[in-house]
Amino acid sequence: MNSEKTIAWVLLLVLPFGFAGIWRLQHGIDAQRVSLSQERDDVLLRSGKLVKVMSLEYAPLLADIYWTRVVQYYGNKHVRGQVNLELLWPLLDITTTLDPNLLISYRFGAMFLSQAAPAGAGRPDLAVQLIQRGIQANPDYWRLYEDLGFVYYFDLKDYQKASDAFLEGSKKPNAQLWMKVMAAKVAAEGESFATSMFLWKDIYDSTPDPSVKKNALQHLQLLKVKEDCKRLDALADEYAKRYGKRPARMSEMVQAGLLRGIPGDPLGFAYIFGEGGKAELNLDSPLLEQQLLLDRFK
Repeated sequence: MNSEKTIAWVLLLVLPFGFAGIWRLQHGIDAQRVSLSQERDDVLLRSGKLVKVMSLEYAPLLADIYWTRVVQYYGNKHVRGQVNLELLWPLLDITTTLDPNLLISYRFGAMFLSQAAPAGAGRPDLAVQLIQRGIQANPDYWRLYEDLGFVYYFDLKDYQKASDAFLEGSKKPNAQLWMKVMAAKVAAEGESFATSMFLWKDIYDSTPDPSVKKNALQHLQLLKVKEDCKRLDALADEYAKRYGKRPARMSEMVQAGLLRGIPGDPLGFAYIFGEGGKAELNLDSPLLEQQLLLDRFK
């Protein structure tokens, strides 16, 4: 009974101080918002670690408050038509330091950071840093790898890192199959033929879904077409060096000894040279329609 009374007295003494501390911090944060009317924005404290120490056991609660400030700051800038979002990173830094498991702050924070002005801060490098921090704190949450992959893909145009992010995320619990599909697709766009071929082959061998298997097979076939045409173009370059002109037909390279026979695509249709002198699919090949469809959605 005495111990229960002691605990009760401790709580009565400690809790008011804790809430008073939060009130003082919140009051300071609110005070800075007055500056919005003078077209200024300030962050009360720029050190997330310092704020976390001061917040005691109320760090997650304060993180929610700071995340609200992030959204307000981002929204107010848009309302005022301003593109300067220099305080977005300090606010996100504090938010995620206070609560490393606040997943929404990583996902939407990265979106705010990565988008080009005026939609966002135009700092995809900081978006990557934020997501990587989130992955370190939440290593099994596959959605963060998805976000990382898209920042690399759309904003930084780094296809290899995008493919790596999608592939790593595909290994996490409950990850969707399309993560591995994206890894394969992006690897192909980044000219990483071997990686893309390996991933599509793995998808083809492992999926029980007939539609996914069919899609994987089409990608495997078109990857081979791409490599075949690249090799044929290189041989056509060699032909041009010898004869001063590019070949108009595959048979000319056979006659020159550069090919043993007329090469065909995975379905057996002979490759041809197009109007630009580059190797391409035969107009009769069913793969041509699939190739045009995929190119349309790149």
